[in-house]
Amino acid sequence: MSAAPPDGTLDEGATTPGDSVVRTTGLTKRYGALTAVDAVDLDVRAGDVYGFLGANGSGKTTTVRCLLGLVLPTSGRVELLGRAMPRAAAEVLPRVGALVEGPAAYGHLSGRANLELSDASGRRSGGEGGRRARRRRADEALDRVGLGAVGRRPVRAYSLGMRQRLGLAAALMRRPRLLVLDEPTNGLDPQGIREIRELLLELNRTGTTVFLSSHLLAEVEQLCTRIGLLDRGRLVLEERLDVLQAPTGRVAVETTDAEGADRAVTLLGDAVVSRTGVRLLVSGADPATVTERLVGAGVRVQAVGPERRSLEQVVEEHTRARAAQEVPT
Repeated sequence: MSAAPPDGTLDEGATTPGDSVVRTTGLTKRYGALTAVDAVDLDVRAGDVYGFLGANGSGKTTTVRCLLGLVLPTSGRVELLGRAMPRAAAEVLPRVGALVEGPAAYGHLSGRANLELSDASGRRSGGEGGRRARRRRADEALDRVGLGAVGRRPVRAYSLGMRQRLGLAAALMRRPRLLVLDEPTNGLDPQGIREIRELLLELNRTGTTVFLSSHLLAEVEQLCTRIGLLDRGRLVLEERLDVLQAPTGRVAVETTDAEGADRAVTLLGDAVVSRTGVRLLVSGADPATVTERLVGAGVRVQAVGPERRSLEQVVEEHTRARAAQEVPT
């Protein structure tokens, strides 16, 4: 798959790295007594690959729909590319690509025909008109998501993963400055997930800010630079991923067997903070000192280095912290 358009450009309205391309202030959406989104303040900056995380039912999709003007918030403010939504939708949305809640398509038409139809009915900003130009743009988009060979096949014959790719192709037709995706790898096999990841990274390198709503922590960890965590409608965390995964100051040690872990615990004493199987966490020492002490005592060490938390650990920590705050006293 190829990410860059033929002329190597994106549409007008360029942003400077660090500018806010998505900003919400007190964004709230209620359905009767249910508060689906509760006073959310998002700040997605130009150049981000932003992972919007949360369990199913946490309010992610409702938030995304509010961002795009598909649902009106009960209160609060939404800005895309520096303009208020939904008031500026006609100006902003031609520079935004979106895939929300699975792609819709006419099953009796080919993938290419669906893209051409979408292109013809959408608002373009300075784009070329005419059937030939629409066909060229559709073919380019299909090639970019790996559907070039099946672009003439009726969509009713597409698998779920192929439909996801077609939806992403539709989102890329306008060469967006901002790409908003809700679970874009749904239905894809591991190879397809890897290809979409590479495509999104290449789009980001060529100037597209990516806002990715997902519950797949491993995928977000490989792809995203910043994350926001939604828990029961509330934004409980927003930070750069490298900051969240910076070394904790403790040393992680993994021995080759349980006997070696037992000896390591005896040798290191109170410096051992925790043990899980053959893995130990040690405080108050550096990796070189720990390695020297264990190896000198004949303990076989398989791995040693600064502890870094996984994204799963970060999410669990903040979710538990919020739950603890809500426990009645």
